[in-house]
Amino acid sequence: MELELRHLRVLCAIADAGSVGRAAAALGQSQPAMSTQLRRIERFLGEALFERRASGVAPTQYGAEVLVQAREVLARVAAIGSRPQGPPGEARRTLRLAATNSSILPGMVARARGRMPDVALSVSSVYASSAIVDLLERGEVDAAIAADYPGLPLCHSDAVTHRGIVTEPVFVALPARHRLRYQSEVELADLAEDAWFVTPDDGAGWPGVFHDACAAAGFQPHAVHEFIGDRHQLQSMIADGLGVSLVQATLRPIADVLVKPLAGTPLWCRYVLAWCPDRVGEQLAETLFGAATATHHELLSRAPHFQAWASAT
Repeated sequence: MELELRHLRVLCAIADAGSVGRAAAALGQSQPAMSTQLRRIERFLGEALFERRASGVAPTQYGAEVLVQAREVLARVAAIGSRPQGPPGEARRTLRLAATNSSILPGMVARARGRMPDVALSVSSVYASSAIVDLLERGEVDAAIAADYPGLPLCHSDAVTHRGIVTEPVFVALPARHRLRYQSEVELADLAEDAWFVTPDDGAGWPGVFHDACAAAGFQPHAVHEFIGDRHQLQSMIADGLGVSLVQATLRPIADVLVKPLAGTPLWCRYVLAWCPDRVGEQLAETLFGAATATHHELLSRAPHFQAWASAT
C-alpha cells in the first residue's frame, strides 16, 4: 500500500477521539473497517502507533511523532488554494489570541491554522490570567488560554465567557540526583527544606494555592526564588541542584531532571479557553476548543510520568 491523505486523517481522528470506535463514528465508518485500516497503516510503517487500553487507545511515542507530521501535512494540504473570504483585496480576518504559560499553546495554534486557513492568528504571551481578562474586557484580544484553580474560577464580566479545557494535577520537578529520586510519588512535606522556584502572582490564585498547600502539609517553604523565565532555563537550574519547582503534568523533562506526582495530589490547575462572544462566534470558539483539547491529549500521550500516575490513581 501507499500512505495517502485518508490514512493520515484516520490516524488523527483516532488520536483526537481516543478510541477507534468513536473515530469511526465521527468519520462515518464501521469500527471493524477502521481497525483494519489502522492495522494496515501500522504494518506499512513497521511499528505500533497506538497502545490499546480498556478505556480506548493512546499514541505510542512513535505514534505521537507520526501524528505531528500527519497534522502538518493535512494543514498544508488544507491551505492549498485557500483564499480569504470576502471581496478581492480584503485582508484576512485576524484573530488576536493571548495565552498564559501553557504547553497547550503551540499545538493549539498549529491545529487552528490548519482548520481555519482563512483566519490569521496573532499570538501574545501574557503571564497573568487576570491581565488576560483585562485584555479581553478592553477588546484588545479576542480569545485566550488562561488558568484558574479549584474553588477559584476565572473572574470576568458577562462580556467574556470561558470553558474549561482540562483540569490537571500539578507535579514537581526535581534534580535527577535528589534524595527522593527513587520515590514513585513525593510527599509535599518531604520538600520542606528544599529551595523552591515559584512563578509570581498570576491574579487568579497563584502562588496563594501553593502556600496554602504547604501550610496544610505543615511547613513554610524554606527558600523561594521568584522566577518567570522560560521552561528550559528553569529546568537547567533544577538540573544543577539549585531548587525544585511545581510544574505542569505534561512537562517533558530535560536530562538530569525528574518529574514526579505529589502524593495525594494537593494541587490542581485548570486551563480554560476564554473569549468574547461578540467577536468570536460559536463555531470559531468550538474550533479553538477542539484544537486545544486535541493538543492536550497528545501532550499527555508523551508524558510517561503522567500516564504512570493516571494508571495508579
